[in-house]
Amino acid sequence: MAVQEARHGGAGTHGGGCACGDCPHGAREGHRRAVAEFALRRDEFAAGQGLPAAVAHSASASRQWVSEELTQSAGLVAERGRAEGGAWLAGLWRRAAVSVGAAVVVLLLVQALTAVGTGWTHARTAGLVAAVVVAAALTTASWLHRARGGVLAPAIGEDNRLSTSRSVAAAWVLFVAYAVLVLVGQLALASAHGQRDALISGLELSRGAGVVTVLAVVSGIAVLVRRVVGTRVLSQRLQKVRADRPRAADLLTDDAGRGTFADIQFVVINTVALAFAAVRLARRPEQLPDLPWGLAVLVLVSAATYLAGKYAEGGRPVVLSVVRAREAGDLDGPIRTGDDIEIRGAGFVPPGAQTADRLSRMVVRIGAVNVHVPLVPVAGGFSNPTDTLLTVPVPADVEPGRVEVQVVTAAGVETNRCVVDVME
Repeated sequence: MAVQEARHGGAGTHGGGCACGDCPHGAREGHRRAVAEFALRRDEFAAGQGLPAAVAHSASASRQWVSEELTQSAGLVAERGRAEGGAWLAGLWRRAAVSVGAAVVVLLLVQALTAVGTGWTHARTAGLVAAVVVAAALTTASWLHRARGGVLAPAIGEDNRLSTSRSVAAAWVLFVAYAVLVLVGQLALASAHGQRDALISGLELSRGAGVVTVLAVVSGIAVLVRRVVGTRVLSQRLQKVRADRPRAADLLTDDAGRGTFADIQFVVINTVALAFAAVRLARRPEQLPDLPWGLAVLVLVSAATYLAGKYAEGGRPVVLSVVRAREAGDLDGPIRTGDDIEIRGAGFVPPGAQTADRLSRMVVRIGAVNVHVPLVPVAGGFSNPTDTLLTVPVPADVEPGRVEVQVVTAAGVETNRCVVDVME
């Protein structure tokens, strides 16, 4: 026990100082510490501190040494990040079970309060039973898929981010399933023949045509978007890098964490439509929610906008030009081995690949030689590489003459080739 407490910093097993990575809190703390240490080390190098005397006299040697040190430190940060993501996913099913249980309790309280003065009805009983059934199904599915995110597993994309289209489709599926279960419960409790006929007629297409249309469209959009993204990634027209773990912000942002209009409007419009449908179900629990066609068409327009946004995003990285890097005081001249070259273009850093471990994976092919792009730190980030400019040295192994220069991004996408002349 003493050894275990010492290992976790005296805070007890998986306590506040735990950084072992085998529990959600410990993995989170370990990742936080690794990020803080990396940021401190990067800023020290950016200020010219911490360089060994053996490389301090040479700008190229110090740059290479700093890049290697930062790459190794970034690898530890990435490892801690993956550990945190795995631990977070493993513990998600418990939080999901608590959340759905709390939702059932809230529904019970709301029904009890609204029943004051009007009395308890079969519809209230059916609604509560349907909520319990849905909650039990979600909890069971969450436990069965606890290693892959629990209840969020169907909504997590191949890049380990929450998919907006799948999340919206899942919300509509759950709502429609709940509405049908409410009707089933009332049908089971109904004793009069007329009541049963009225409940059955509540399932007719004329009553729920709007909801059925919206459900079909958003489900189709979820399937189509997966196909579109997969095809564009394989054809190298879209760059994708894997995230450490899914986040709620993924529903409204792109891979780089920037808010996108297509995703935001899709989530907002569908949330409003779901809220309206929920109120209609509460007011008329004897039939499917009759979503007005005006609201249904608004959802369809939103879905079309979202799909168009998916087709428009991304693009292949491109090299526009390659020139010799020149510092102040240098003479103009041709590119020679040992010189630094600037590669100008666009799309070199894929969205979500701004971390050091991803940036260190970038490679420039100069002829037959693969050159790793050095990390050049500045306060709070890196000046090299950037999305539009890379600076790399021309190694001595490059044969003089006309050679091709090509960039391979962190997502594995290759740019076009640009021909330059290397002199002896």
